[in-house]
Amino acid sequence: MADIDLIIKSKIKSAVPDLSVSGDVADELNRKVLKILDEASNRAKLNGRRTLQARDL
Repeated sequence: MADIDLIIKSKIKSAVPDLSVSGDVADELNRKVLKILDEASNRAKLNGRRTLQARDL
């Protein structure tokens, strides 16, 4: 899967206002989201679909 930034760093800070957020949090969160999407897209393809659905997650 392509290296795309899906995570907006400022939104992470908004989600956890009581904490400081390390600079590498967004990168790691982005990596995990891309992995989830890759696994979900493989599941959809294995099921003969070209549409990613919530159940694939």
